[in-house]
Amino acid sequence: MLTIRLTRKGKKNQPFFRVVLIDKRRSTKGGRSVEDLGYVDPLKKRKSFNKERILYWISKGAQTSATIHNLLVSEKIIDAKKIHVSRLSKKAEAKIIETKKVEEASASAKASADKEAEKPVEEVKAEEPAPAE
Repeated sequence: MLTIRLTRKGKKNQPFFRVVLIDKRRSTKGGRSVEDLGYVDPLKKRKSFNKERILYWISKGAQTSATIHNLLVSEKIIDAKKIHVSRLSKKAEAKIIETKKVEEASASAKASADKEAEKPVEEVKAEEPAPAE
């Protein structure tokens, strides 16, 4: 499978990253890439992406790494939500899981209430009061 990811270049303490299309099984430190698609220079805060080729390879089924996905979203090359990349503390993860469970429970309760509302309501015949003698 082909992936679009960063490979580090540059000297010690001078990082420079190339955006490459590479087979997923190849090493992240090296290995022959299929195509160079751009670069990211974090020290000078410069980025350059070959938008046409990136969109072409994504349409052909290439996957993006989480970091590249977020860069492409911030550069408005693709329309999507950013992926949370950094690890959360265990407390924060537990809190997120708890809120998801609550949301799922409320969504399922709402769905069941909607289903009940869609059921045809039987007409209740009003009982006539008994005639008073």
